[in-house]
Amino acid sequence: MRAIALMLAVLAALTISPAVAQDFPSRTITMIVPFPPGGGNDTLARIVASKLAAALGQQVVVDNRPGANGVIAMRTAARAAPDGTTIVFANTSSTTINLALNPTAGYDTRKDFAPVGMFASTSIGIIANPSLPANNIAEFIALAKREPGKLSIGTSPPGSGSHLSAELFKARTGIDVTYVPYKGAAALNNDLLGGHIQSVFSVLPASLGAIRAGTLKVLAMTSTARIPILPDVPTVAETIPGFEAVLRYGLLVPAGTPQPVIDRLNKELRVLAASPEVQQRINNEAGSTLTSTPAEYAAEIAREDTLWGPLVRSLNIKLE
Repeated sequence: MRAIALMLAVLAALTISPAVAQDFPSRTITMIVPFPPGGGNDTLARIVASKLAAALGQQVVVDNRPGANGVIAMRTAARAAPDGTTIVFANTSSTTINLALNPTAGYDTRKDFAPVGMFASTSIGIIANPSLPANNIAEFIALAKREPGKLSIGTSPPGSGSHLSAELFKARTGIDVTYVPYKGAAALNNDLLGGHIQSVFSVLPASLGAIRAGTLKVLAMTSTARIPILPDVPTVAETIPGFEAVLRYGLLVPAGTPQPVIDRLNKELRVLAASPEVQQRINNEAGSTLTSTPAEYAAEIAREDTLWGPLVRSLNIKLE
């Protein structure tokens, strides 16, 4: 039934494609965001929504649909009309990780959506309490190997980006550590400041104030390039060549959306990502802007699937 519905949607899109492309956008656009309001993901989405609205001359309404790790939002978006009036602000979790975590997610990114383009990436920081006797990633690895099982690492819940980044790091280095899962970055950050845990794999915004004040230290970032907001902090890849664990953000539309509409959205997305103002705002969120063609974003989703899918399955993590 799902395949038949998708086929009908594609046929309908082909039928209306010329009219939609010519008039786009003729009415309000809804941007579905698979995250709750107020967080870092929502902040990035609202930057895109406001700038797209100005560029397209049409209102772009943010529709936050949190729940089930983003599955609810993605299911809703997959069933929306493929006419350009519904777009999705997605990240690596919603495009690839969820599908490995939840075999019954109810959507398939590569079949149910058409990529528009990438917009930004955020790196994970390996952050430590100053009392930890390691000041760089090589010393951190040596410490973990010298005292197997004694080093505690805090992360967000199992299956989250920070948790999987830590698991990938563990797999690449062969260290034996104890994971302490937290529901959110705020609680994780508080326990790290209090010395209840020694180190964390975490997104940076919640910790930036303490890092700048010197009450926390960053050993390394998980991106392949140093991030603009902390240019003196090295990457893990500088010690472990090729290591990368980042979340990439981009826009998707329902499969069958006319190509001229996708091309217009991609054009505007690339323009806003190149804006110095937008770049500064993304840098302030400890991220970096990205640009891509739709085909390049599709290739990146496929690549990330080969990275995160096997790791999730090897850990036997399931989120039903």
